[in-house]
Amino acid sequence: MKVLRDLFRDYRFAISFCVLCLLFLLAALTVVSPYDPTRWGVVPRDLKPSWEHPLGTNSKGQDVFWQGAFAIRNSLIISIIAGVVSRVIAVLVGMVAGYRGRLTDRVLMFISDSFLVIPLFLIIVMLAMLIRRLMNLVTLGLLLAVFGWAWDARLIRSQILSLREREFTQTAVLSGSGTLRLVLKEYVPFATPLVFSTLINNMSWAIGMEMTLAVLGLVDMDTPTLGTMLQWAISYQAMLLGYWWWVLTPVVLAILLFVALYWLSVSISEYLDPRTRLQRVGAQ
Repeated sequence: MKVLRDLFRDYRFAISFCVLCLLFLLAALTVVSPYDPTRWGVVPRDLKPSWEHPLGTNSKGQDVFWQGAFAIRNSLIISIIAGVVSRVIAVLVGMVAGYRGRLTDRVLMFISDSFLVIPLFLIIVMLAMLIRRLMNLVTLGLLLAVFGWAWDARLIRSQILSLREREFTQTAVLSGSGTLRLVLKEYVPFATPLVFSTLINNMSWAIGMEMTLAVLGLVDMDTPTLGTMLQWAISYQAMLLGYWWWVLTPVVLAILLFVALYWLSVSISEYLDPRTRLQRVGAQ
């Protein structure tokens, strides 16, 4: 409870937490949706927002509100898969490279640098074209995870290199502490803010990449996501025809999600950072 009280003192955390709760609630409403999100012509086409259809309907005969709910849910699933799997890779590579050093460090950083110098977007697009028939939510999340860890692994490695040279590391080694205990007890608390921050940043990157691939038509267009909603609206020239509610729904939802994730990342990272915590204690 004390942690939550401290976090809610930061307006960024309070606002982002409330926005994310609303978005997760919207995603949870899909379990009671009266419509199948993949079916067309279930409601009258191109209706403006009304009490019956709060966000109107689109040219495919679908309720935009429920399409937005499914889009948020599926985009969050993709981003969570990409973020968690890429964090596992980044933490393992970064900590092993930073602590072991020497040949292990050089080999792992060579692999990491290879992912950083290649034209990442073009490679993802090419692979998405090759496995387009298999491009479901899980496949897309794993594809983005494979290419989303390299830079964060270098950041974690840099922090571990710094921690390895500090006195408490030498003291722990001389006292007989094992490698696993040293990493879990001494290094993880320092690395947690960075890991959490990069997790949320990677989730935002995954959502942005999904929207880009969807606009290019390289994902399953029958599965509603923020990207596929936007692509269908563009395909049907919704803005030119005056169907503003169809275009604005995925755009506004994406902006809310990006801003909320960014503010949540910054506020929690600052709270978990031991240096920032000492500054707060000193200020009090």
